[in-house]
Amino acid sequence: MKKFFFLPVLMVMLMSAYAPATYTVDTNSSVIVWTGYKVTGKHTGTVKIKNGNLTLDNGVLTGGSFDIDMTSIKDTDLEGEWAEKLVGHLKSDDFFGVAAHPTSKFVITRAIPQDSKGNYKIIGNLTIKETTKEVKFLANVAEAAGAITASGKITVDRSEYNVKYGSGSFFDGLGDKTIYDEFDLQVNLVAKK
Repeated sequence: MKKFFFLPVLMVMLMSAYAPATYTVDTNSSVIVWTGYKVTGKHTGTVKIKNGNLTLDNGVLTGGSFDIDMTSIKDTDLEGEWAEKLVGHLKSDDFFGVAAHPTSKFVITRAIPQDSKGNYKIIGNLTIKETTKEVKFLANVAEAAGAITASGKITVDRSEYNVKYGSGSFFDGLGDKTIYDEFDLQVNLVAKK
């Protein structure tokens, strides 16, 4: 009788030891640094993570997602009135239409290990202004002291998300007022069980 009781308990213990683990993104320790480029230079700033999670199976990243709080956009390379004007313009319908679209989202569809050092090729779906497109980028994931850190740079073509203001892809004769279509999102996540 004891044998029959022991086997199911052992199986449950083994299965739980190898079950995928989900880590919740610590929104206070996580941030996205954005950089937008124009003919005459660039601007940079931050946007906060609203919520998210990462899933690991036997220490290997297998999935995850995070929501981006578009209402939290900040500029960090300007000061005072200039920073406020830029942020106001980025939040307007010319760019991200934050009043109607306060949240953007990224969902991992594939995480392909590249080596034994936590480097991955990430494939996933990025949603901005209700438009979803597949993006690919390289990321690093590390585990230490019960927490996961994940970082990677996503290059986004804003023209694919109906963000047209100042784009040479849509308007002729912009000259030095041209804002390049591609911008970068340096994602830095900290996630805990």
